[in-house]
Amino acid sequence: MISIINTDFHMWFVLAVTAFAVYFFAREKYPMEVTSVGILMALLLFGQIFPVPDANGRNLIDAYHLLAGFANPALLSVLALLVMGQAIIRTDSLRPLIQLFVKSGFLPPWLSIFFILLFVLSFSAFLNNTPLVILAIPIMQALAVSAGLSDSKIMMPLSFAAILGGMMTLVGSSTNLLVSSAMVELGYEALGFFDFFVPGAMLAAVGLAYVVFILPFFMPNRKSLTQSLRGDEKEFVAELDVTEDSVLVDMECVDGRFPLLPDLDVRLIQRQGHLILPPFEGYRIEKGDIIIAAATRDALADILSKYPGFLLSDEEVKAIDDKEKTPAPEEEEEGGKPADLEQSVAETRILAELMIPPASRFVDMTIDQVDFLRQFGTIVLGIQRRARVVRRRLGRIRLEPGDVLLVAGPQGTVNEMRGQNSDVIVLSGSKKELPIPKKAPVAGFIFLMTVLLASTGVLSIAVASFSGAVLLIATGCLNIRQATRAIDRKIIFLVGSMLALGVALQATGGAEFIASLLLKVPFADQPLFMAGMLFILVAFCTNILSNNACAILFTPIAMNMAVNMGADPIVFAITVIFAANCSFASPIGYKTNLLVMGPGHYRFKDFMRAGIPLVLILWVAYIVIAKFYYGL
Repeated sequence: MISIINTDFHMWFVLAVTAFAVYFFAREKYPMEVTSVGILMALLLFGQIFPVPDANGRNLIDAYHLLAGFANPALLSVLALLVMGQAIIRTDSLRPLIQLFVKSGFLPPWLSIFFILLFVLSFSAFLNNTPLVILAIPIMQALAVSAGLSDSKIMMPLSFAAILGGMMTLVGSSTNLLVSSAMVELGYEALGFFDFFVPGAMLAAVGLAYVVFILPFFMPNRKSLTQSLRGDEKEFVAELDVTEDSVLVDMECVDGRFPLLPDLDVRLIQRQGHLILPPFEGYRIEKGDIIIAAATRDALADILSKYPGFLLSDEEVKAIDDKEKTPAPEEEEEGGKPADLEQSVAETRILAELMIPPASRFVDMTIDQVDFLRQFGTIVLGIQRRARVVRRRLGRIRLEPGDVLLVAGPQGTVNEMRGQNSDVIVLSGSKKELPIPKKAPVAGFIFLMTVLLASTGVLSIAVASFSGAVLLIATGCLNIRQATRAIDRKIIFLVGSMLALGVALQATGGAEFIASLLLKVPFADQPLFMAGMLFILVAFCTNILSNNACAILFTPIAMNMAVNMGADPIVFAITVIFAANCSFASPIGYKTNLLVMGPGHYRFKDFMRAGIPLVLILWVAYIVIAKFYYGL
């Protein structure tokens, strides 16, 4: 081990690594996790060869100190919150609330859009905003049709509202947790759950006013493109058998729709050998009826998750469950016991689309003759055929080349069909997990208790979020596979490497050096001016780099600035939080921007045109808040 006395050498090396990190994160030539691992490797090798000893001779940049970020409670909290967000999606816990704005007829569509934006902003303070935006996108699209608006007018406001809501509490964004974690690494106390709620709510209110009243004027109107894409949504012909105890019995058609089947276009009702064709106004469903209807994949998935008896018989449900719980022969150990019973029981039930190729032996066979349940362990829910409207029982339809079947079954079974059977083709990207709304009350209760315990200080955020994630898995709201898929490896590597870089900057004096350079600008002795300058600098960088990287990178610099000028370091840390959340001017700045880019048909310049004014408005608003609320 070589010891270098001149600490300037260490500082300049770490600053060079920081510059390379900024460059590669901004260029995105390599995946973010690859850049993160490269930074970590460079720091580990440098710390091993050129140690920085403290007063007791202990190396401040050894592997113990540099890798401590991977065991950071804030990182655990972020990952646990991602798992909880996935459980909210899997159980559709928030959909009944958000659909109230669509189902209630007393609110005009434009007012419903406003309340959904307010809803997303409010809940983003307590929940990962990515699942909120995913849930809200189809609702906003439906409201856009009712209001006569194009999707491009409302999708970016949805993303911006979600980002603004994340400024209000400690768990509103992973950025906030990481700043608090960096403060702990520097020897300060962690931020409390509501420590910056009031100024954060002020900024969110200013931002929401811009989003509602000004932002729509910056948005392009690409209505014709949106309409053409929406009109291309595929419909499947499905069959519903009405049993004696079905809730559909005695349901009357009102305004051309049956109340429990609002999204289904009923084409035909077969009753005791007779055919009833539309219109069905005044007709009531009777036991034994067979309903032939057309519906989109999402509509059928919604029915299957809420009322599986409409599409599947008790025998079919039991058959799928048995298929899920029965391991393959090669998965059994001696004595006939499953090698991984837990894995097979927790198998995810999904929807998938199968296409019939021209050379398939199933061509000209009826669906009943193929018997998908016996051959593949899947149930056919519907068939999509563009050539003509199908008006017959599903099982009697003869398959033709190009037919697309919508099937339900265990994920493992559907995966086995891909590439191993030339008679059907599993369409790429068609697999979709079915939600389990019956678990929504459980997931909602666990989520609310987690927030309550964390916000009141009964449990720390790390303990509360981890316990909540474990309880959601234990209660079946999601399985272990879904939980692990919810964990973003980019966050793990990014946080670990950036915390290591922060440790190196602090140990070698790099953070203090950067802070001293910033203090040489004019008016550097005025905390209000420096806070404003820090805000706009971080806000600029967060639209080029990731917000998490900016949070960890600038926190030690901000704390050093505050100490050097005699200001409150906590205020400067909160400044970093607010600024790092200003990811409005770039689609790569935040995940929700990427989510709405497709539905809104946006271009990169659309975010710049709409986001830069918002960043500047929030900058001015923060300076006012820093002056009168924090007394800088």
